[in-house]
Parts: sequence; C-alpha cells; structure tokens
Amino acid sequence: MTISRRALLKLGLAATAAPLWPLRGIASQVFAAAGAADARFLLVFLRGGYDAVNVVVPVASDFYYESRPTIAIPRPDPANPLAAISLDRAGDAVTWGLHPALTDTMLPLWQKGALAFVPFAGSQDLTRSHFETQDSVEGGLPVGASGSAPRAYGSGFLNRLAASLGSVAAPVAFTDGLPVVMTGDVVVPNVSLKGTGRAPFDDRQTRLLLGMYAGTRFEPLIEEGFDLRKAVAEHAEMMAAASEMQAANRTAITATGFELEARRMASLMQDKFNVAFIDVGGWDTHVNQGNAQGQLATLLTSLGRGLAGFAEQMGAAWSRTVVVVISEFGRTFRENGTRGTDHGHGSVFWVLGGALQGGRIVGEQTVLSALTLNQNRDLPVLTEYRALLGGLFQRMYSLDSGRLARIFPSARPVDLGLL
Repeated sequence: MTISRRALLKLGLAATAAPLWPLRGIASQVFAAAGAADARFLLVFLRGGYDAVNVVVPVASDFYYESRPTIAIPRPDPANPLAAISLDRAGDAVTWGLHPALTDTMLPLWQKGALAFVPFAGSQDLTRSHFETQDSVEGGLPVGASGSAPRAYGSGFLNRLAASLGSVAAPVAFTDGLPVVMTGDVVVPNVSLKGTGRAPFDDRQTRLLLGMYAGTRFEPLIEEGFDLRKAVAEHAEMMAAASEMQAANRTAITATGFELEARRMASLMQDKFNVAFIDVGGWDTHVNQGNAQGQLATLLTSLGRGLAGFAEQMGAAWSRTVVVVISEFGRTFRENGTRGTDHGHGSVFWVLGGALQGGRIVGEQTVLSALTLNQNRDLPVLTEYRALLGGLFQRMYSLDSGRLARIFPSARPVDLGLL
C-alpha cells in the first residue's frame, strides 16, 4: 500500500500534537450492517468503583437509610435542594431517586428519554481488586468457578467489536496509553486528553515553516496539517491543573478533565471515530465520601456536565450515538467507619443516547435487605455487563450470534428494549 505525500504531511503534523501512534489499521473485510458506520458508541469507564447506591438512590428502602446514617441522600422533597430527585413516573410510588448533583445535567436527558439506568448490574468477578476486575471487565471473557476471569491482555472486547464491524470501524481510545479493552488484532490509536496543548512548534517556528512552503503546491497541505493539530490540541491547556491520579485510576483523566474535554471528544467522534473509550478516575471513596455534598457530589457534577456537553456537541449525530457508563464494581451497601464505602460488587450502569427509549429504570431488580445483598455487603449482580452490552451491540449493528459470541464468549445478549 502506498501512502501519499499529502497523507504523510497531515499525519506527521497531527502526530506531534498527541500520541496518535499506532495509527488505525485496516480491519478485515467482514459483514457490517447497513448504517453501522453511522452509529457511534462511547464507553465511559469510572475507575475506582463508584458508589452507585448514592447516585441512583433506593429512596423507598428503610434498609438503605439504616445502613448509611451519615452519607445517605435524603428522600425526595421539593423543598429540600439536597434531597434526591424522584425518577419515578407521575402517579407511581417513589422507589428511585437521582443524586441532586445531577439535577441540571442528567435529569433533563432522563426527562427526554435519552437516559436510562440499569441497577444491579456488573461483572460476576468477585475479587474486589481494582486491577484484576478492571482487566477482566475490559477483556470481556466469562468468569470461572473461582469468581475471576482470565486476564486477557491480548484481546479486549471493544477491539473484538471493531473487528466484527470490519472496514467501517474507526476505533479510538481517549487515553494516555492503549487500555486492555482496545487491545487486539485491530490497531487502535490512542489520543491523550492530558497535556496535548503543548505545541511542537512555537509561533516563530510555525511562521518559518509556513513561509518555507508559501506559494508552493504544498502550502494548503501544511495549513491543513496545522488545522488538524489545533483540532486535536484545543482546550488541553486547561488540563495542567489536573491532580495526580491514584493507583486505582491507572492514569485515567479526572472527572474535571473529562468535563473540560468531553466536547472535544464529541467533535472527533462526529466525523473521525465511531467506537471510543474513555476512563475517568477518582471514584475510590473510602473516606469522607459525602452525601448530597462533598467528594462524590463534586465528581458527579463534573461527570454530568461532561456527558451533557458531549451529547450537545454531537449535534445531529447524537441520534445515532449510544454512551454506556460503567465501573469495575460498586461499593459496600453499608457505610464504613470513616464515612465512606469500601470495594463492593453490583453497580448501576448508565445508558445514554439520542434514540434511546429511556427515562426508565431497566433490568432485573430485587428488594433490598441483608438477605438479598451479595455476601451481606454489596448489591448483587442481576444484569451481567456482557449480556447488557451484547444486547445493545446486537441492536446497534445487527450482529449475528456468531459475531456476538466472538465479542463476548459464552454470553447471552439481553435486550432491555432501550433501542
């Protein structure tokens, strides 16, 4: 295959602005459903295990309030700005509430039907280790009898999805390095969202380079290359203040960083990429987690703003976009002695999209009690993440059972009626 001078000039300039190497390879020519190239999928991974119970709140459960004497979110009350926001339809008994930090960002999407929550969701991995569970979730392989899954560093489920889509796939990881979920046969670029604003040329060097090619047939190519570099690097100077990541975050971007960069991600996904991954760190809240205010609330505020900004920036493409927010596991149902929560099991997943049949709590549920908790400490997992994502991929891309089995071996897709 011959690469043109035009392509080399553009790629050379763009690559100096962000770690885009390795460049995307050509996927195998396999079947992809009509419209698959127009579909957009973004997986948002909250590293550290976010406390889902204080985000989608079981406000009808007395057991919840008994278990969290200092960090519980108050029951819905229009007169209390710190209370949970009811997520139930008019006339229904109030059973679920939304953390008030998401009132301005996620509640409007919920009301439009562009957001749904899946409680009691997660992996069957029981290790409660950040690293092992993150790897097993990203690998997408079945959990064995021991309660842990193979750590499949050579193959992640989003890479296998890209392979199943063939030549229409344009995957990307918005990360510093290539995450496990994107490793595999399809070569995937990673675009760091941290520090990409450091220009490889200062203003004087830029003028000199433009002057060298002024009046030649390469002048428009050089200008186009600088424009591409600018598109990749814009807003990144705001990332300089991002805090150091904890070990569980694996250099993931902060929630504040995600808020600042989400619109840039959307711009790149509008016309360049269609299968994407971003991880957001900071969710390991063992100490002073807070309730309606505090550590978790601050994280949720930035996450909500980022997701809302992403949806808005996608414009018309939002109607063809699905975003899923997951975490490696949830947290303990009961608060600990330091007013935080510890590593748990079941979680609540978010599904967003312009064509979603949302505004609903979906998936299997159970009454919350000491008897129904996993090991008397965590939410149980009733909707396995591979089944949930498999069902979404099946609807988005019309993948047959053979291709789904290669993405998620031994998983039976579950269609929750969201698409």
